[in-house]
Amino acid sequence: MGCCGVMLMARVVTGVASQAFFGVALSLCVQLARPEVRGRAIALVMNGLMLGTLLGLPLSTLGGEHFGWRMAFWVISGITVLAALATFAGIPRLGRAEGGGGVRQELVVFRNPRLWLVLSTSTLIIGATFSAFSYFHPILTEVTGFAAGTVPPLLVGYGAATVIGNTVVGRLADRYTVGVQLVGLSLNFLFLAGFAFFAHLPVPAVALMTGIGLVGVTMNPAMVTRVQRTGNARPLVNTVHSSFITLGVIVGSSGGGLAINSFGLRGPLWLGAALAVIGVGTLVPDLLRRSPTAPEPFASVTDHPEPAISAASAPKAVCAARS
Repeated sequence: MGCCGVMLMARVVTGVASQAFFGVALSLCVQLARPEVRGRAIALVMNGLMLGTLLGLPLSTLGGEHFGWRMAFWVISGITVLAALATFAGIPRLGRAEGGGGVRQELVVFRNPRLWLVLSTSTLIIGATFSAFSYFHPILTEVTGFAAGTVPPLLVGYGAATVIGNTVVGRLADRYTVGVQLVGLSLNFLFLAGFAFFAHLPVPAVALMTGIGLVGVTMNPAMVTRVQRTGNARPLVNTVHSSFITLGVIVGSSGGGLAINSFGLRGPLWLGAALAVIGVGTLVPDLLRRSPTAPEPFASVTDHPEPAISAASAPKAVCAARS
Protein backbone atom coordinates (compact mmCIF):
# COMPACT_ATOMS: atom_id res chain seq x y z
CA MET A 1 0.00 0.00 0.00
CA GLY A 2 1.42 3.37 -0.99
CA CYS A 3 1.77 6.45 1.17
CA CYS A 4 -1.53 7.90 -0.02
CA GLY A 5 -3.32 4.64 0.74
CA VAL A 6 -1.89 4.52 4.26
CA MET A 7 -2.90 8.12 4.92
CA LEU A 8 -6.41 7.49 3.63
CA MET A 9 -6.79 4.37 5.78
CA ALA A 10 -5.47 6.23 8.82
CA ARG A 11 -7.96 9.03 8.22
CA VAL A 12 -10.84 6.54 8.07
CA VAL A 13 -9.73 4.74 11.24
CA THR A 14 -9.25 7.95 13.22
CA GLY A 15 -12.60 9.25 11.97
CA VAL A 16 -14.42 6.13 13.15
CA ALA A 17 -12.63 6.24 16.50
CA SER A 18 -13.41 9.92 17.08
CA GLN A 19 -17.14 9.44 16.39
CA ALA A 20 -17.30 6.54 18.83
CA PHE A 21 -15.32 8.50 21.42
CA PHE A 22 -17.61 11.51 21.35
CA GLY A 23 -20.71 9.32 21.44
CA VAL A 24 -19.55 7.60 24.61
CA ALA A 25 -18.10 10.78 26.14
CA LEU A 26 -21.35 12.70 25.77
CA SER A 27 -23.37 9.83 27.23
CA LEU A 28 -20.99 9.61 30.18
CA CYS A 29 -21.22 13.36 30.64
CA VAL A 30 -25.01 13.14 30.96
CA GLN A 31 -24.75 10.32 33.51
CA LEU A 32 -22.37 12.27 35.74
CA ALA A 33 -23.97 15.73 35.61
CA ARG A 34 -27.13 16.91 37.32
CA PRO A 35 -30.07 17.46 34.91
CA GLU A 36 -30.10 21.24 35.35
CA VAL A 37 -26.42 21.63 34.37
CA ARG A 38 -26.15 19.08 31.58
CA GLY A 39 -25.78 21.71 28.88
CA ARG A 40 -22.94 23.28 30.85
CA ALA A 41 -21.28 19.88 31.27
CA ILE A 42 -21.60 19.17 27.54
CA ALA A 43 -20.01 22.55 26.84
CA LEU A 44 -17.08 21.55 29.06
CA VAL A 45 -16.61 18.37 27.04
CA MET A 46 -16.91 20.19 23.73
CA ASN A 47 -14.45 22.88 24.86
CA GLY A 48 -11.83 20.18 24.58
CA LEU A 49 -12.62 20.05 20.88
CA MET A 50 -12.54 23.85 20.63
CA LEU A 51 -9.17 24.06 22.39
CA GLY A 52 -7.87 21.28 20.17
CA THR A 53 -8.83 23.34 17.13
CA LEU A 54 -7.36 26.48 18.68
CA LEU A 55 -4.01 24.98 19.69
CA GLY A 56 -3.64 21.80 17.64
CA LEU A 57 -3.25 23.29 14.17
CA PRO A 58 -0.67 25.99 14.99
CA LEU A 59 1.33 23.66 17.28
CA SER A 60 1.38 20.79 14.79
CA THR A 61 2.34 23.21 12.01
CA LEU A 62 5.13 24.66 14.13
CA GLY A 63 6.41 21.21 15.08
CA GLY A 64 6.23 20.01 11.50
CA GLU A 65 8.28 22.96 10.29
CA HIS A 66 11.06 22.37 12.82
CA PHE A 67 11.10 18.57 13.19
CA GLY A 68 9.32 17.24 10.10
CA TRP A 69 5.74 16.20 9.55
CA ARG A 70 6.32 12.68 10.88
CA MET A 71 7.30 14.08 14.27
CA ALA A 72 3.96 15.90 14.44
CA PHE A 73 2.16 12.58 13.98
CA TRP A 74 4.31 10.91 16.65
CA VAL A 75 3.51 13.68 19.12
CA ILE A 76 -0.21 13.38 18.39
CA SER A 77 0.01 9.62 18.91
CA GLY A 78 1.72 10.16 22.27
CA ILE A 79 -0.93 12.65 23.38
CA THR A 80 -3.62 10.15 22.38
CA VAL A 81 -2.05 7.44 24.55
CA LEU A 82 -1.82 9.85 27.49
CA ALA A 83 -5.48 10.82 27.02
CA ALA A 84 -6.49 7.15 26.97
CA LEU A 85 -4.59 6.47 30.22
CA ALA A 86 -6.11 9.55 31.88
CA THR A 87 -9.58 8.44 30.81
CA PHE A 88 -9.00 4.93 32.17
CA ALA A 89 -7.72 6.27 35.48
CA GLY A 90 -10.13 9.15 36.00
CA ILE A 91 -13.54 7.96 34.81
CA PRO A 92 -15.59 6.23 37.53
CA ARG A 93 -17.11 2.80 36.94
CA LEU A 94 -20.80 3.13 36.11
CA GLY A 95 -23.45 0.47 36.37
CA ARG A 96 -25.52 -0.42 33.32
CA ALA A 97 -28.56 1.75 32.78
CA GLU A 98 -31.91 0.19 33.62
CA GLY A 99 -33.75 -0.87 30.53
CA GLY A 100 -30.63 -0.37 28.44
CA GLY A 101 -31.05 -3.32 26.08
CA GLY A 102 -29.14 -4.26 22.97
CA VAL A 103 -28.64 -2.49 19.68
CA ARG A 104 -32.10 -3.45 18.41
CA GLN A 105 -33.76 -1.64 21.30
CA GLU A 106 -31.52 1.38 20.83
CA LEU A 107 -32.48 1.55 17.14
CA VAL A 108 -36.17 1.98 17.98
CA VAL A 109 -35.67 5.67 18.77
CA PHE A 110 -34.73 6.33 15.14
CA ARG A 111 -38.33 5.63 14.10
CA ASN A 112 -39.14 9.11 15.39
CA PRO A 113 -39.23 11.47 12.34
CA ARG A 114 -38.64 14.47 14.58
CA LEU A 115 -35.25 13.08 15.61
CA TRP A 116 -34.12 13.09 11.97
CA LEU A 117 -35.22 16.71 11.64
CA VAL A 118 -33.27 17.62 14.77
CA LEU A 119 -30.19 15.80 13.45
CA SER A 120 -30.49 17.71 10.17
CA THR A 121 -30.38 21.00 12.11
CA SER A 122 -26.97 20.04 13.45
CA THR A 123 -25.76 19.18 9.95
CA LEU A 124 -26.88 22.57 8.66
CA ILE A 125 -25.36 24.52 11.56
CA ILE A 126 -21.98 22.89 11.04
CA GLY A 127 -22.30 22.99 7.24
CA ALA A 128 -23.00 26.73 7.28
CA THR A 129 -19.91 27.34 9.39
CA PHE A 130 -17.51 25.02 7.56
CA SER A 131 -18.48 26.27 4.13
CA ALA A 132 -16.76 29.49 5.22
CA PHE A 133 -14.14 28.16 7.65
CA SER A 134 -12.67 25.77 5.07
CA TYR A 135 -11.79 28.71 2.82
CA PHE A 136 -10.85 31.46 5.29
CA HIS A 137 -7.20 31.36 4.19
CA PRO A 138 -7.74 32.04 0.46
CA ILE A 139 -10.52 34.54 1.21
CA LEU A 140 -8.35 36.50 3.63
CA THR A 141 -5.30 36.49 1.34
CA GLU A 142 -6.84 36.86 -2.11
CA VAL A 143 -9.97 38.92 -1.38
CA THR A 144 -9.19 40.82 1.83
CA GLY A 145 -5.52 41.25 0.96
CA PHE A 146 -3.78 39.97 4.10
CA ALA A 147 -0.28 38.52 3.80
CA ALA A 148 -0.12 34.74 4.18
CA GLY A 149 1.85 35.07 7.43
CA THR A 150 -0.92 37.16 8.98
CA VAL A 151 -3.60 34.51 8.57
CA PRO A 152 -2.50 32.03 11.32
CA PRO A 153 -2.84 34.64 14.12
CA LEU A 154 -6.24 35.60 12.74
CA LEU A 155 -7.30 31.95 12.83
CA VAL A 156 -6.10 31.70 16.43
CA GLY A 157 -8.38 34.65 17.21
CA TYR A 158 -11.21 32.79 15.49
CA GLY A 159 -10.43 29.73 17.62
CA ALA A 160 -10.49 31.81 20.80
CA ALA A 161 -13.92 33.10 19.80
CA THR A 162 -15.18 29.51 19.49
CA VAL A 163 -14.04 28.76 23.05
CA ILE A 164 -15.85 31.83 24.38
CA GLY A 165 -19.00 31.14 22.38
CA ASN A 166 -19.08 27.48 23.41
CA THR A 167 -18.88 28.45 27.08
CA VAL A 168 -21.71 30.97 26.78
CA VAL A 169 -23.94 28.57 24.85
CA GLY A 170 -23.30 25.90 27.48
CA ARG A 171 -24.71 28.24 30.12
CA LEU A 172 -27.90 28.79 28.11
CA ALA A 173 -28.41 25.43 26.40
CA ASP A 174 -30.35 23.72 29.20
CA ARG A 175 -33.07 26.34 29.51
CA TYR A 176 -33.19 27.83 26.00
CA THR A 177 -32.17 24.94 23.78
CA VAL A 178 -34.16 25.84 20.67
CA GLY A 179 -33.93 29.59 21.24
CA VAL A 180 -30.14 29.46 21.38
CA GLN A 181 -30.03 27.64 18.06
CA LEU A 182 -32.46 30.12 16.49
CA VAL A 183 -30.40 33.10 17.62
CA GLY A 184 -27.15 31.38 16.65
CA LEU A 185 -28.31 30.52 13.13
CA SER A 186 -29.77 33.99 12.62
CA LEU A 187 -26.57 35.71 13.72
CA ASN A 188 -24.48 33.32 11.67
CA PHE A 189 -26.53 34.22 8.60
CA LEU A 190 -25.87 37.91 9.24
CA PHE A 191 -22.15 37.37 9.82
CA LEU A 192 -21.74 35.15 6.75
CA ALA A 193 -23.71 37.47 4.48
CA GLY A 194 -21.87 40.48 5.91
CA PHE A 195 -18.52 38.79 5.34
CA ALA A 196 -19.52 38.11 1.73
CA PHE A 197 -20.38 41.78 1.25
CA PHE A 198 -17.35 43.27 3.02
CA ALA A 199 -14.66 40.62 2.47
CA HIS A 200 -12.53 43.21 0.65
CA LEU A 201 -12.31 45.42 3.76
CA PRO A 202 -9.81 44.16 6.40
CA VAL A 203 -11.45 45.40 9.61
CA PRO A 204 -15.04 44.34 8.83
CA ALA A 205 -13.77 41.04 7.42
CA VAL A 206 -11.91 40.15 10.63
CA ALA A 207 -14.81 41.29 12.84
CA LEU A 208 -17.34 39.24 10.86
CA MET A 209 -15.07 36.20 10.80
CA THR A 210 -14.77 36.43 14.57
CA GLY A 211 -18.56 36.63 14.78
CA ILE A 212 -18.83 33.38 12.84
CA GLY A 213 -16.52 31.84 15.43
CA LEU A 214 -18.77 33.01 18.26
CA VAL A 215 -22.01 31.53 16.89
CA GLY A 216 -21.02 28.68 14.53
CA VAL A 217 -19.63 25.42 15.90
CA THR A 218 -20.27 26.86 19.35
CA MET A 219 -23.88 25.71 19.03
CA ASN A 220 -22.68 22.20 19.91
CA PRO A 221 -23.99 22.15 23.52
CA ALA A 222 -27.47 23.20 22.37
CA MET A 223 -27.35 20.75 19.47
CA VAL A 224 -26.42 17.83 21.72
CA THR A 225 -29.01 18.76 24.35
CA ARG A 226 -31.78 18.98 21.75
CA VAL A 227 -30.86 15.64 20.19
CA GLN A 228 -30.78 13.93 23.58
CA ARG A 229 -34.15 15.36 24.54
CA THR A 230 -35.68 14.24 21.27
CA GLY A 231 -34.12 10.77 21.30
CA ASN A 232 -32.13 9.71 24.34
CA ALA A 233 -28.67 10.14 25.82
CA ARG A 234 -27.30 6.70 25.00
CA PRO A 235 -24.06 6.21 23.05
CA LEU A 236 -25.74 5.14 19.79
CA VAL A 237 -27.79 8.33 19.47
CA ASN A 238 -24.79 10.49 20.36
CA THR A 239 -22.56 8.63 17.90
CA VAL A 240 -25.09 9.02 15.08
CA HIS A 241 -25.34 12.69 15.98
CA SER A 242 -21.56 13.01 15.72
CA SER A 243 -21.81 11.48 12.25
CA PHE A 244 -24.39 14.08 11.23
CA ILE A 245 -22.01 16.78 12.48
CA THR A 246 -19.25 15.27 10.36
CA LEU A 247 -21.69 15.23 7.44
CA GLY A 248 -22.08 18.97 7.95
CA VAL A 249 -18.31 19.40 7.64
CA ILE A 250 -18.37 17.43 4.38
CA VAL A 251 -21.38 19.29 2.96
CA GLY A 252 -19.97 22.69 3.89
CA SER A 253 -16.41 22.15 2.68
CA SER A 254 -17.26 20.30 -0.54
CA GLY A 255 -20.18 22.61 -1.32
CA GLY A 256 -17.94 25.59 -0.68
CA GLY A 257 -15.49 24.27 -3.27
CA LEU A 258 -18.26 23.99 -5.83
CA ALA A 259 -19.44 27.50 -4.96
CA ILE A 260 -15.94 28.86 -5.62
CA ASN A 261 -15.95 27.30 -9.08
CA SER A 262 -19.24 29.04 -9.89
CA PHE A 263 -19.17 32.30 -7.92
CA GLY A 264 -15.60 32.94 -6.83
CA LEU A 265 -14.15 33.07 -3.34
CA ARG A 266 -17.19 34.79 -1.87
CA GLY A 267 -19.31 31.83 -2.96
CA PRO A 268 -18.69 29.70 0.18
CA LEU A 269 -19.83 32.59 2.36
CA TRP A 270 -23.09 32.90 0.44
CA LEU A 271 -23.55 29.12 0.60
CA GLY A 272 -23.06 29.23 4.37
CA ALA A 273 -25.67 31.97 4.68
CA ALA A 274 -28.13 29.88 2.65
CA LEU A 275 -27.51 26.79 4.82
CA ALA A 276 -28.11 28.91 7.94
CA VAL A 277 -31.50 30.00 6.57
CA ILE A 278 -32.47 26.39 5.85
CA GLY A 279 -31.34 25.51 9.37
CA VAL A 280 -33.75 28.08 10.79
CA GLY A 281 -36.50 26.36 8.81
CA THR A 282 -35.79 23.05 10.58
CA LEU A 283 -36.46 24.77 13.92
CA VAL A 284 -39.95 25.94 12.97
CA PRO A 285 -41.84 22.78 14.11
CA ASP A 286 -40.26 23.00 17.58
CA LEU A 287 -40.92 26.74 17.76
CA LEU A 288 -44.59 26.22 16.91
CA ARG A 289 -45.18 23.43 19.41
CA ARG A 290 -43.65 24.96 22.51
CA SER A 291 -45.16 27.63 24.74
CA PRO A 292 -43.28 30.92 24.60
CA THR A 293 -43.10 31.10 28.40
CA ALA A 294 -42.68 27.47 29.42
CA PRO A 295 -39.12 26.34 30.09
CA GLU A 296 -37.97 23.26 28.26
CA PRO A 297 -38.18 20.11 30.40
CA PHE A 298 -35.11 18.55 31.93
CA ALA A 299 -36.65 15.16 32.62
CA SER A 300 -36.88 14.22 28.94
CA VAL A 301 -33.15 14.11 28.37
CA THR A 302 -33.19 10.34 28.76
CA ASP A 303 -35.90 7.77 28.29
CA HIS A 304 -34.78 5.70 31.24
CA PRO A 305 -33.68 6.28 34.85
CA GLU A 306 -30.14 7.34 35.52
CA PRO A 307 -27.67 4.43 35.71
CA ALA A 308 -26.50 3.24 39.07
CA ILE A 309 -23.05 4.27 40.18
CA SER A 310 -20.95 1.86 42.16
CA ALA A 311 -20.17 2.70 45.79
CA ALA A 312 -16.46 2.87 45.05
CA SER A 313 -16.93 5.53 42.39
CA ALA A 314 -19.74 7.52 44.03
CA PRO A 315 -17.47 10.25 45.52
CA LYS A 316 -15.88 10.88 42.11
CA ALA A 317 -19.26 11.07 40.40
CA VAL A 318 -20.64 13.46 43.00
CA CYS A 319 -17.65 15.75 42.56
CA ALA A 320 -18.08 15.65 38.78
CA ALA A 321 -21.79 16.46 39.09
CA ARG A 322 -21.14 19.43 41.38
CA SER A 323 -18.64 20.88 38.95
